[in-house]
Amino acid sequence: MKKIVIATRRSKLALWQSNHIKALLTSYYPDLEVELQEFVTKGDKILDTPLAKIGGKGLFTKELEDAMLRGEAHIAVHSLKDVPVEFPEGLVLGAVTKREDVRDALLSFKYDSIDALPKGAIVGTTSLRRRMQLLAYRDDLQVKSLRGNVQTRIDKLEAGEFDAIILATAGINRLGIKDVPFITPIPTSLMVPAMGQAALGIEAVDDEELLKLISVLNDEKAYIETKIERDFVALLNGGCQVPIGVNAKLDEDSGKISVRCCVGMPDGSKILKEKRVCLKSSYKGLGRELADVMIENGAIKLLREAEEMAHREIL
Repeated sequence: MKKIVIATRRSKLALWQSNHIKALLTSYYPDLEVELQEFVTKGDKILDTPLAKIGGKGLFTKELEDAMLRGEAHIAVHSLKDVPVEFPEGLVLGAVTKREDVRDALLSFKYDSIDALPKGAIVGTTSLRRRMQLLAYRDDLQVKSLRGNVQTRIDKLEAGEFDAIILATAGINRLGIKDVPFITPIPTSLMVPAMGQAALGIEAVDDEELLKLISVLNDEKAYIETKIERDFVALLNGGCQVPIGVNAKLDEDSGKISVRCCVGMPDGSKILKEKRVCLKSSYKGLGRELADVMIENGAIKLLREAEEMAHREIL
């Protein structure tokens, strides 16, 4: 191939991600022409409604997928946490890049930690997963929906609409955000990240030549970790309409993988948690095995209740 077209959203973070992949590809293939084609997705247009109410994370991928299926683009670069576990026919997950910091982070102009927030403090997040875990830890806080790109969310924080907001540490690092006085990563033991968080997923047209070309972008460690996480979520049929956290961590020195997962109610009143450790050689079935354990413990029923609560009380 002589040219690759990357379908991308127009947000600052999406453009950073696409340009990052463009730079990697041209470093591997100096003669390859890489072009960015910008699109506006439904998720970018509807900013006053929680994601779960209007259809979930797929709202940020459909227009890009349609462009690839029409032959207008070859690949799309996504935050892997925003990529549904199933792909339209003709498209595949072509590569998973090296992970950034997987943790969520608390941002505030006044408070340096969750513990420092005063009773009744208002915390902004769009994520039911973050809401669930935050309220399980501090049920005296108020959690309110927060949409928009990263800078819009920070502007609302600075304007005093929120005492703190929660964002992915990876996005903060990639954009070089330093103008908020307190940016505090939250331990994964307190807040389990979303599946695929901090990795970039390269969605691609299912073409042998193309897939071979972009395989240089794949990071084995990130692929193994996110494979476990995505298998776990797939078996639970979970999207952003329900609160699910799952994080796999491969220690390459010991060859062991540790996994944390949780599902529960958006208000934090009920949470199921599990932890597992296995050898790297056994990773392929781990996500499904862990999901089976959660299902045996009542996860499906709990997630149905969580979805009902989200639409009734939050959305």
